[in-house]
Amino acid sequence: MDSRSRISSGAANAAPSVANNTWKTTRVATRAVTTEPVAQRIWRRFTPAQRLARFTVYLLVGAAIAAAIRTVEIIPEFLTDAPEQVADLLTRMWPVDIAYYPTDVHAALTETLHIASLGTLLALVMAIPVGLLAARNICPFTSLNLFAKLILVSSRSINSLVWALLFVGIFGPGALAGTLAIAFRSIGFVGKLFGEAIEETARGPIEALDAAGAPWLSRLAFGHWPQVKPAFWSIALFRWDINVRESAVLGLVGAGGIGMILDSALNLFQWTRVATILLAIFVVVILAEIVVTFVRRRIL
Repeated sequence: MDSRSRISSGAANAAPSVANNTWKTTRVATRAVTTEPVAQRIWRRFTPAQRLARFTVYLLVGAAIAAAIRTVEIIPEFLTDAPEQVADLLTRMWPVDIAYYPTDVHAALTETLHIASLGTLLALVMAIPVGLLAARNICPFTSLNLFAKLILVSSRSINSLVWALLFVGIFGPGALAGTLAIAFRSIGFVGKLFGEAIEETARGPIEALDAAGAPWLSRLAFGHWPQVKPAFWSIALFRWDINVRESAVLGLVGAGGIGMILDSALNLFQWTRVATILLAIFVVVILAEIVVTFVRRRIL
């Protein structure tokens, strides 16, 4: 056998070995990456430390639930009597006082929508610069990042009713207090999501604009904004939908809107008017959801 035949024979014998080793390597790598099927898993008993840890967690959760129930002071008699009380309340609400809608409910409902819309608009105006400062790829200064995030966290940590009570004390009862409460509550929500959307933008368009010598504002307008525009308007619509619901109850603390006449009707035990107000709120919330869904599907 000449040298060419020996080389060919050696290569042919080595090929299955190489393929076999490659298959084994791939198989090992696949096992390392993927998880085994449930049917092929081997059951193993928990170690004493694991059992103790699980028992401790269960015990703490049970103790927390028991403490919460004791703090709430649930009275069993009230729970058993609840169905009868609900039936009695529904009987008092019927028939609904439809004639009350054009006299007071319509104007209060319109004011509620104005509070939600204007509050959302003010929140967008204030949340954009705060969100830009919170984005690390826009603002490289750590101190400004932390300050912006502190503003966003502070806005989200205070409930709308607390904001409303604060502004009612400053500006007095009315729609202005409700509008500012909605705006300051929404800054944290809109600014946080907008800042996160800015941080997730692709670097390619921004680097191309930077290489072309574009200034910072041009990179923001033509590099970042086209990528985050759908997310921004989706966030704005979602927040407006939430604000329509929240503004309906701000009147309970004197911040304008339909909540004020709802509070008055509740205090006077005018249950037919309460039913009319609740029905109007329900219809408006459903219509707001329909509008938001339509705009998202057709425009965004």
